Amino acid sequence: MRFALIDGIVELVPRERIVAVKAVSLAEEYLADHFPTFPVLPGVLILEAMAEAAAYLVYQAEDFASSVILLRRAKNVTYKGFVKPGRLLRVEIACRRLARGESDFAGAGFCDDQEVVKARFSLVHYNLKDRDPALEPLDREIQATARKRFAFLRESTPDLMRKEL
Repeated sequence: MRFALIDGIVELVPRERIVAVKAVSLAEEYLADHFPTFPVLPGVLILEAMAEAAAYLVYQAEDFASSVILLRRAKNVTYKGFVKPGRLLRVEIACRRLARGESDFAGAGFCDDQEVVKARFSLVHYNLKDRDPALEPLDREIQATARKRFAFLRESTPDLMRKEL
């Protein structure tokens, strides 16, 4: 993952579903430019938060076997609203297919129980060592970091985030 947008994992049904949250803060630098007089979470970052949540579903299902999980394609993305600073984005992701190397998902994002985005998307997952055996130590490092982050997100989701959902 290139971003760390997810702040907590609220629900996880292995190989099926994940619900995660992202707290939007005015302190996030990109909000100063998007848009200067009307700051909102950029749509592309909402989609990235959905992909990140889905990646945790893949990690958990594969017992962190893949080190790299990336958005391969997004389709039927529909934006319906905004997520402003001070609000929570809740993403609900359903796994449509989980196969070796690639997975498909359907997801939606909500703010204050209003759907702000929905999409179908695919992730690709692999190890760096498959492309260059010398990168195996980096795979192990990435996998260990992903395990720690996943455990943290599952164990330390603030009660406030759970109550608002």
